[in-house]
Parts: sequence; C-alpha cells; structure tokens
Amino acid sequence: MIEITITDTAFDPWQAIQVFQQQPSFNAQQSGANAIFVGTMRDFNAGDLVQAMRLEHYPAMTQKHLQQLVDKACTDWGLNHVLLIHRVGTLIPAEPIVLVAVWSDHRRASFEACRQIMEDLKHQAPFWKQETLNDGSQRWVEKNTAG
Repeated sequence: MIEITITDTAFDPWQAIQVFQQQPSFNAQQSGANAIFVGTMRDFNAGDLVQAMRLEHYPAMTQKHLQQLVDKACTDWGLNHVLLIHRVGTLIPAEPIVLVAVWSDHRRASFEACRQIMEDLKHQAPFWKQETLNDGSQRWVEKNTAG
C-alpha cells in the first residue's frame, strides 16, 4: 500500500501513521521493520533567524515526481508499505514539513529506502522555498542543507 499526500495544512505525523496503519489494506504481519523520518521547519538557516517559510510547487509535476521516487524505492528495496506526506504553503518553525514512513521485511531495506526517498526529496523534488527572516525580509533558498 502506497499513500502520497501533498497538503497545505499542518499535520501530526504520528497520527497520520496511526490512521495509515488502521486501513484495511495495511498488513502489519508482513513487515518486520519500519523506518520513519519526520522533517520539521527550524528557526534558522544560513546564519539567520527564520520566522516562516513558504513552499511552492506545481501540483501535477510534484505528484508525478513523488510517485516516481516512491516507486523506485519500492523496486530497489522491496517495500511493503509507504506513507509520504509533504507540506506546501506557509510553515512556521517546529511544524512538520515531511513524513516518510516505510515498511519492509527487514531493517536494512527500511532504513535505506527511507533515506533514499528523503535524499531525493531534498535534492530533486520540485519544491521552491522562500524564507521570511526575523527582520521581515524575504529570500529564496538557493540550495538545500547537506545531510
């Protein structure tokens, strides 16, 4: 089972995982491992304090890209289930931006697939970020932070 959601509203990653696992097509017995990554907005970047960030995207392009990267991870690592949620719109510090949760037969596949999906999201996915700094100025983020 694969679920990919792009949302402009705040979400609780732990509640989203619980809801996902309660769906009839989720089979907990087939997976021996689960890896979860939750990325949150921080209040600093490039030496400056940040009070908000706006994530923009082209919905059809983004949905297609996310589906492709999840499909690749499923093929590469033999995943049983994937839940991917990504925020767009305006976020404030401490709000979750992304949830990547994967289930597989063994831990290595879960760890590696979760990392593969997250790295692709950070470096390849078509999202554009504009930060609002504490002094009220705005700037576009030109590159993502390393690992």
